Amino acid sequence: MIERHWKGIAKPEEAENYVRHLYGKTFPHLAELAGFIKASILRRRVENGVEFLIVTAWDSIESIKAFAGDHVETANVPREAREMMVAFDAEARHYEVVS
Repeated sequence: MIERHWKGIAKPEEAENYVRHLYGKTFPHLAELAGFIKASILRRRVENGVEFLIVTAWDSIESIKAFAGDHVETANVPREAREMMVAFDAEARHYEVVS
């Protein structure tokens, strides 16, 4: 199993909208992709907003390509989500789950 980690900082007033966006659009789309296992949302307040760490689990890097394209490290951040952010990572990180 591979986990994909991505971080972004939402504007304080957009934090709940971003969570709704994930549950309403992003996660349902991921659920339709072969190899997608699960997703988690972690958040914490930071000086300039609310930082989110989005962790998705996949059965392989090949499965992630269906979502992210051939350059799996490139973050897939739709315009609607970008507009809610103060800053976000341009790349995602991938980790092999050991246990």
